[in-house]
Amino acid sequence: MYAVIKTGGKQYKVEPGQVLRVEKLAGAAGDKVTFGEVLLIGGEKTTLGQPTVAGAKVEATILAQDRAKKIIVFKFRRRKNYRRKAGHRQCFTELKIQAISA
Repeated sequence: MYAVIKTGGKQYKVEPGQVLRVEKLAGAAGDKVTFGEVLLIGGEKTTLGQPTVAGAKVEATILAQDRAKKIIVFKFRRRKNYRRKAGHRQCFTELKIQAISA
């Protein structure tokens, strides 16, 4: 069984037992999170929501709150002596999907 959930402006296909990185959610490691915006539930019979599946939810446990590897943002204009260098580390939440219920 699998489901498609929406969180942080993105959609994720999830299955029970899967470890997933999503945009930062509130909560500490070990907390339970429930997603109510389930767009699709698949398996033997596929249920498509319009826009969401009524009564469906996905339960997950927060494994970690962390930050991704640093990326370098470099702005440059040729021949104008313009250079700007900045770094960015995006925050994320690592989840383990526990159960999908329709």
